Amino acid sequence: MGEPLNVGLVGAGNISSQYLRTLGAVSNLRIVAVCDADRQRARDAAAMAPGSRSTTLDELLAAGDVDVVLNLTPPAAHAEVALAAIAAGKHVYGEKPLATSTADAAAVVEAGKRAGLRVGGAPDTVLGTGIQTARKAVEDGVIGRPTSATAVMGVFGHETWHPNPEFYYLPGGGPLLDMGPYYLSALIHLLGPVKSVMGAGSRPRPLRTIASGTRAGTTFTTSVDTHITGILEHESGALTTLIMSFDVLATQASSIEVHGTAGSLVVPDPNLFDGDCKVRNPGDSAWRVLAPSAGFVGSSRGYGLAEMAEAIGEGRSHRASAELAYHVLDCSHSLLEAANKRTTLDVSSRCEVPPLVPLNDEAFGRASSRRLG
Repeated sequence: MGEPLNVGLVGAGNISSQYLRTLGAVSNLRIVAVCDADRQRARDAAAMAPGSRSTTLDELLAAGDVDVVLNLTPPAAHAEVALAAIAAGKHVYGEKPLATSTADAAAVVEAGKRAGLRVGGAPDTVLGTGIQTARKAVEDGVIGRPTSATAVMGVFGHETWHPNPEFYYLPGGGPLLDMGPYYLSALIHLLGPVKSVMGAGSRPRPLRTIASGTRAGTTFTTSVDTHITGILEHESGALTTLIMSFDVLATQASSIEVHGTAGSLVVPDPNLFDGDCKVRNPGDSAWRVLAPSAGFVGSSRGYGLAEMAEAIGEGRSHRASAELAYHVLDCSHSLLEAANKRTTLDVSSRCEVPPLVPLNDEAFGRASSRRLG
């Protein structure tokens, strides 16, 4: 293995701690600089990455020892930071979404191509053993030819736990743009790109009340639909029924199920890296749990960046690609438009489905603490 890729982390909010732990454990990445609008927060984050320093954004982008920018800023700043990093000659890997609009996301993708730089994006949960084992089962024909799927995410609203939840209910928020990337990325890995969408949306509880923190009891009005139902037509011919909701108190529905001509498959939560895959074939009296057969064992947030670094060194395409992230965003906005118009819309973009991740217990120089027995 060659020298590690030097990382400049931009945005030291809550999610940064998970990335810091992962990047501190893999050997092909090294954090050398951290910046945040809150300078103390940047200093605190830099203290978690020995050998790194706290900087301003301009200093980080100008630094000669920064190879890739890890963009963990709020979504509204994703495109701006990514374009600035590319202009400075840095590779970019960012949290989801790639940008808040498809126009901005397309600009990021094109800028990276013109500069000959890599652009990658979350979610990388799809690279863990949960989704990858399910995908291998589908590709191995365990359930025959896939014909349909269901995907369900239902919670009762972020105001039940978040002290300042209003931004989840403003344009750019809502259940589909908030949580949809995990589900759509998994569905694309399992069933391929989406060619058309149809949908409907509603906001059955437009007035919300904050339940925790110093603002408990404060009410606010939602500006977006909080329950989205959609049908996705995949290029493979499979149809997915999708429900994304901030209006479901409780559900026993599987996060994702895939049904085929010779069986059914329960897929674990796509917001996690692992979990049990269950299969049932004709003649079975119960579901069978599949042993992990693909994916990075014991993976965590940041594995997409580590895999991108490995791909750069090997001269191949990386799996958590900008094209996949763009297609996910395009599907989301197309579905929201279709829901608003109560119609069916074609999805203009396509992406290559990345190769299956072989079962890997010691990725990127890190021996997993969750070894397969």
